[in-house]
Amino acid sequence: MSSDSSVPPPLSAARDPRAGRAPVRPGPGVPREAERLLIVSASMGSGHDTVAAELARRARADGRQALVVDVLALLPYGLGGGLRGFYRAAVRKAPWVYAGIYDFFLRPGPRPRPSGTPLARLAGGRLMRLVREWRPDVVVSVFHLAAQLTGHLRNRGVLRVPGAVVVVDFAVHRQWLHPGNDLYLCVSEEAAQEVRRGIGRPAVATGPVVAPEFFSEGPGAAGWRRRLERYGGGRPAVLVSAGAWGAGSQLPGTARLLAAHGFLPVVLCGRNERLRRALSDVPGVLAPGWVSDMPDLLHACAALVDNAAGQTAVQALAAGLPVVGHRPLPGHGAEGVRRMAGLGLADHAPDTSALLHSLTRLTEPGPWRERRITAGRALFREDALSRLVRIRGAGHP
Repeated sequence: MSSDSSVPPPLSAARDPRAGRAPVRPGPGVPREAERLLIVSASMGSGHDTVAAELARRARADGRQALVVDVLALLPYGLGGGLRGFYRAAVRKAPWVYAGIYDFFLRPGPRPRPSGTPLARLAGGRLMRLVREWRPDVVVSVFHLAAQLTGHLRNRGVLRVPGAVVVVDFAVHRQWLHPGNDLYLCVSEEAAQEVRRGIGRPAVATGPVVAPEFFSEGPGAAGWRRRLERYGGGRPAVLVSAGAWGAGSQLPGTARLLAAHGFLPVVLCGRNERLRRALSDVPGVLAPGWVSDMPDLLHACAALVDNAAGQTAVQALAAGLPVVGHRPLPGHGAEGVRRMAGLGLADHAPDTSALLHSLTRLTEPGPWRERRITAGRALFREDALSRLVRIRGAGHP
């Protein structure tokens, strides 16, 4: 990832190898589909970047071109790095701080709240320089600050190509919403309805953007099963997710609880080495460190304990893994866990007794488990790329 004070990498290095190929033009009277996608992500954890990378992969596999840029790297004066560092510290060490920020700036509701547009505008010059140089057919935002930026530029008439937003959260907080954007793609119909009610823009429920390898078991899953069997002695393996930053409330306590009640907790510590070391000596707990083959690990486990309703949760749904939300991160994490439970996609376990009850019935074959698996896979409705390449501008001034 680019450092926050730098400009994006040279375009010659970022383009797809087929960039020199002339695009196929449609015949007279046929609207041209988008051949170039500029995808604006953010290096906040890894979820947004994971979605951006999958959209770019799909575009290139379809013979199109895609360029991914970090909106934090477009902010001047090192602001992007400062925002990332502050957010990481808050969710790890002072979650009550982020809860206050979420309530003041982000929580949906009728009360007026400050807009993120003034901050987003600081990245406008660098983004427009990139647009003029690379000439995309559509700019796609997968982070709320980027959505504020593209909406603002579209409203002013500065950005003259359509702006689309891929909302990766189940809870659509207000900083995702800007009426200048042309199209919103959402993980659920409930989220799409919120967008339409909030700003009156077109919004479609395509489902989450997840790489295809999560939907079917790969050869590496057998190796994970053997490892888990050796370590756990046949106990059901339960994945405990703490995200890329290893953030969560009382994670060692949750792991010990699961180990004491007949489960094998496999704790994803992300890049939090302190958490991994704290768990490495706990009897009956497996803390494997950074995992690069998540599809195989998901297919080898029996359930996921999740605290953010983010990318790991939807990857689990794609893999047919039941999800239980427990001790969620404040703000959009807690809202997302509640939304997933309300849609019948996951259990929400507010205490340890509920957690053990949910895991007991979801790790055993039977109707509860099958119902969750079926509901989770039904969430994936449509390829988001097909909507993005057919996008048409909304006639902004």
